[in-house]
Amino acid sequence: MEFRPCIDIHDGHVKQIVGGALNEHDSHVKENFVSEDDAVYYAQLYREHSLYGGHVIILNSSKSLMYEMSRRQALSALKAFPGGLHAGGGVNPENAAEYLDAGASHVIVTSYVFKEGEIDAAALDRMVSAVGREHLVLDLSARKLGEKYMIVTDRWQRYTSVELSLKTLKELESSCDEFLIHAVDVEGKRLGIEAEVVGMLGAWDGCPVTYAGGIHSYDDIYLIDSLGYGKVNITIGSALDLFGGQMEFKKVIEYCNN
Repeated sequence: MEFRPCIDIHDGHVKQIVGGALNEHDSHVKENFVSEDDAVYYAQLYREHSLYGGHVIILNSSKSLMYEMSRRQALSALKAFPGGLHAGGGVNPENAAEYLDAGASHVIVTSYVFKEGEIDAAALDRMVSAVGREHLVLDLSARKLGEKYMIVTDRWQRYTSVELSLKTLKELESSCDEFLIHAVDVEGKRLGIEAEVVGMLGAWDGCPVTYAGGIHSYDDIYLIDSLGYGKVNITIGSALDLFGGQMEFKKVIEYCNN
């Protein structure tokens, strides 16, 4: 298990929001925390602690008036920690190189590789051709629908017809280097993890996978370590003291390292 930190950027500020709170036009967002520090501050902090593989995400839609401000924040963070962060939020074959050139080790995509609720194989091939499998992370964040967890796109607002499952991971593994999975229903709520999702990921024996969503205590980390058989990496957002929460940043690092 590794601790993979995050830098979420909205309207040019580092924030923590409630999962699924953003709509297409950024007209509604429920904030848990807005930082007085910029993205560079967090990138430098993660670099000082050798925390590789975290992600910096642009939460604004590319249609938003604030998108450019958020994008600049993201690029500055990548430059402050070369090779240390993954970049996501509106990434496509046309703009991916800019993030890699700025210092991202990987780019993260979801919506681009789905069309009308299905995996668009041609789009995925274009993405792989643009950046290489070794630089691609697929975000398969999911929400529960009935008894299944279904992958959601368009900033977690639109359900696809693709289930988050071991079968899906196996089908996509040859096209990416890692998976990032937010349990959207508990993201930002600090109410505990989606144990079913973590248990499924614990049965995965392929490329690295990072889980995010609902972590609010050290017991949650222990549970993920147990259910995930030590193979599932974690991201902690709103519950971390860096973002106004009660979990100590350094203690989380020590816990995961030990």
